Amino acid sequence: MNIGIVGIGKLGSVHLRLCQELEAIKKIYIVDIDQNKLLLYPQFTTFGDFRKLLGKVNAVIIATPTPTHFKIAKFFLENKIPVFVEKPITQNLEEGKKLLKLAKKNKTTLFVGHVERYNNAYLAIKQIAKKPLFIECHRLSSYPNRSLDISVVLDLMIHDLDIILDLVNDKIKKIEAKGVKVLSKTTDIANARLTFKGGCVANITASRISLKKERKIRIFLTNCYISLDYAQQEVQICEKKENQIITKSLNISKEEPLKKEVMHFLDIVKSNSFSLEFVINALNALKLALDIQKIISYDKVLK
Repeated sequence: MNIGIVGIGKLGSVHLRLCQELEAIKKIYIVDIDQNKLLLYPQFTTFGDFRKLLGKVNAVIIATPTPTHFKIAKFFLENKIPVFVEKPITQNLEEGKKLLKLAKKNKTTLFVGHVERYNNAYLAIKQIAKKPLFIECHRLSSYPNRSLDISVVLDLMIHDLDIILDLVNDKIKKIEAKGVKVLSKTTDIANARLTFKGGCVANITASRISLKKERKIRIFLTNCYISLDYAQQEVQICEKKENQIITKSLNISKEEPLKKEVMHFLDIVKSNSFSLEFVINALNALKLALDIQKIISYDKVLK
């Protein structure tokens, strides 16, 4: 099939590399408003306007800044072209819901990139981590000089919010949150505490001003503790058996999660199947992220 990649920044260039490795893809078109970026890819057919992909591609990947997601995804869904859009799906819930309705109306796949769901380390513990009691997440990175048009909650924390919602599968009773701006005009470091109706508590920290990189989740269950490192794709499990604590490491087959995600999207396109599951999950994560950001902003107004 032929595919278009809209946005050839840091993440878009990774998508391009992966698409070149996949036999399912016959031809790749690249779109970016920055002509200087397009000059770096003379071997590809390039455009400055995403609308020029119409009639040339079977599907598109959108890796542009979040505020542009709605306009671009809307165009392709209106023309019944399957869309892979990177997270967050849109900058607000209203736009996301409009895309959901459009995808449903035209029965066209709208796939949202929440890559940690395809991490083999997470897939290895998903069935083990039933009914968690307490969850702790740390997602730390150095200053990115990208995605600064959105807060760290929408840029980084949303990954962990999506995973927590997938694991806990319960309604949220209470949200507490704090965050500060440090180097950008939006929140650069944030902490949120979620209390679910069933009693589970999740504590999440996200920062894009850290000196070290870390992407970890720790899950506490009855008589069991799970430590997962997304970056290294490593899992350690500590279990209480009789009067002893038994620690073991899971044997994880390390694969590139984003490549698995793109392959899943292409399989859906190829099979001409349709599902709203990806959009609904993405909207749930977006709503929670926006609720957290709203609490952080409100707290600043009070001060």
